[in-house]
Amino acid sequence: MGEFKFSDNYSDLCEETGTRAGFQFEFSCERCGDTFRSAFVPYKSGQAAEWLGRASGIFGGAFDCVADAVGGVSEGAFGVQRDKQFQEAIEQAEAHFHRCPRCTSHVCDTCWNSEAGLCLQCAPSAEVEVEAAYASGKVYAVGEKAANAGIVDGKHMDVGTRRQLVCPKCGAETSGAKFCPECGEKLAAEAHCTECGAKLADGAKFCGGCGAKVA
Repeated sequence: MGEFKFSDNYSDLCEETGTRAGFQFEFSCERCGDTFRSAFVPYKSGQAAEWLGRASGIFGGAFDCVADAVGGVSEGAFGVQRDKQFQEAIEQAEAHFHRCPRCTSHVCDTCWNSEAGLCLQCAPSAEVEVEAAYASGKVYAVGEKAANAGIVDGKHMDVGTRRQLVCPKCGAETSGAKFCPECGEKLAAEAHCTECGAKLADGAKFCGGCGAKVA
């Protein structure tokens, strides 16, 4: 089996001391983030030091020297054992991940294009891309249709009447209403000519500035 390297897509779950002392590593797919954990391998020297330390606390200092000795051996051997277990964990992970020769990412089976021999980031599935393009085109067409409908409706809107958007009495937003929704204050609604922008007199049928008929 060839060398299989992981750089930044793994987590070290090893514990040097305690009842859970042991070696375990978690590897993640660099595309979707799914993880795989290697089998837990207990570190007996670290566990022994923990139990002897507890016994020393219960029975006094009788176990202190033994616990210190075991702990010293544990500290010296942990690093060596960790490196060995990491290599074995990588071999386990090799069955769950593929290394893309183009981008060098490690990905899971779900994110691997077996036909192309590349990850789906570098060689997307043609079927998936077709469906994505179809959905994108559909959204674009609907948006274009809605925009055109809005243009038609907008042509019939009264844009010549200017309204107060903020109540001068209480400062509330009015959204163009004739009365303030907060305090009931009557709001001014000035009419302006849609042709020249001149202010229209109340009840005017024609603009006094350009003579255009008031809509």
